[in-house]
Amino acid sequence: MSSSFKQRTGFGYFFYGIELALAPGIRRFVLMPLLANIVLVGGALFYLFSNMGVWIDQLMGQLPEFLSWLSYLLWPLVVITILGTFSYFFSTLANFIAAPFNGLLAEKVEEKLVGNRINDDSLFDTLKDTPRIMAREWRKLVYVLPKAIGLFLLLLIPALGQTVGPILWFIFTAWILAIQYCDYPFDNHKVSFNDMRYKLKQKQSKAYGFGALVALFTTIPVLNLIIMPVAVCGATAMWVAEFKDK
Repeated sequence: MSSSFKQRTGFGYFFYGIELALAPGIRRFVLMPLLANIVLVGGALFYLFSNMGVWIDQLMGQLPEFLSWLSYLLWPLVVITILGTFSYFFSTLANFIAAPFNGLLAEKVEEKLVGNRINDDSLFDTLKDTPRIMAREWRKLVYVLPKAIGLFLLLLIPALGQTVGPILWFIFTAWILAIQYCDYPFDNHKVSFNDMRYKLKQKQSKAYGFGALVALFTTIPVLNLIIMPVAVCGATAMWVAEFKDK
């Protein structure tokens, strides 16, 4: 097994994704996902920071009077929850729009890792496949949306929402982001969505570790503008080392 196929922790695949995104031959395929993320997430962050103070006051105002002493402890959790929710929503939208380019990036990263072409399709063929790719993105959205709505409603419950809610939301986001980015290399090989989820569950510690770092960096302003292509590269490395031969 070459160093390219070295098995890593979930964290390790994320940081390896940074190395791959900067590698010669890959950088030009990073450009389109990067631009999509900068435009959408950058605009969202501007709106977020213009309104965050009001939203924090509204959420903290839901605490019962007898729990007001908890406000100093809960304030950081509320800030992280708002940042995470907002960043996750617009990152999902950016992924939806950039899906064909993310699939192409995953393909080129895999070719670099395995040393041979995995697809002889031209750029025109890739563009023709866009409707199927978008249908796959819609399938992911259908999987995520009911769970996201349920967790969002939990966040609105006084006391419980401000304490347990942020923790559950982060765990959920880690899993969903692992699915989101690992799906690109899986989909390049026409592995069904349900099979992809099943295979990730067999490597839950790595999937959650990878997704947790993506989720963390998604909440950090400026860094979250470049996270999409890095996550695609890291997820593709995970596919090659953990799943491709199985």
